[in-house]
Amino acid sequence: MAKEILVHLQDVTKTYIMGEVSVEALKATSLDILAGEVLVILGPSGSGKSTLLNLIGGMDRLTSGELFFRQQALHSASNSELTQYRRDHIGFVFQFYNLISDLTSYENVELAASLVDDPLSSAEVLEQVGLQERLDHFPAQLSGGEQQRISIARAIVKRPLILLCDEPTGALDYQTGKTILELLLEVNLRHGSTVVIVTHNAAIGAIGDRVIRMSSGRIAEIQINASRATPEGIEW
Repeated sequence: MAKEILVHLQDVTKTYIMGEVSVEALKATSLDILAGEVLVILGPSGSGKSTLLNLIGGMDRLTSGELFFRQQALHSASNSELTQYRRDHIGFVFQFYNLISDLTSYENVELAASLVDDPLSSAEVLEQVGLQERLDHFPAQLSGGEQQRISIARAIVKRPLILLCDEPTGALDYQTGKTILELLLEVNLRHGSTVVIVTHNAAIGAIGDRVIRMSSGRIAEIQINASRATPEGIEW
């Protein structure tokens, strides 16, 4: 059975205007993102991969083209509709965690849970990411890997259909990075979330169902992996 298309991009472009200079960050990009897949977007700095992620997540607006979430036309959505889309359907995991420093681990997750009608249990999600003993700790009391696990818990507590991860291992050491990748794959299997990982690290492509390689604002190649590698089985 064919997988549902959650997000459809057709000839999407994004141009940033900086004074008298215009920068075409994304050029005529077409892509379908499928329900339940792990999609890895690879490319060097400036290739357009983070711009693509921001458009998919409704954090930025495209310059031209069409962008749909199921039957909803995001390219013509109002600001309030985009906010609702992000709140109801999208979870974000960033390179530098973006935790609120004066809230505990539990409070950071509970704040995200309060945004939706039917969240998971914050305590249970923190247990899933292995931090049940850190509920009352503040971000400054946690390691980088622990903070990233909090950010994943915060993202998945909303039951997002799509989990968007921008360089989720970029600020972490090698072994901690693998632990985070294992956790993202567990989220995909346990909750059925589509996981989109943006990274410059080509080795991470092996854990995806599909790999998108970007260059100069365009999709240069789409690769389908016959099987997904485990994070423990990849080296970089």
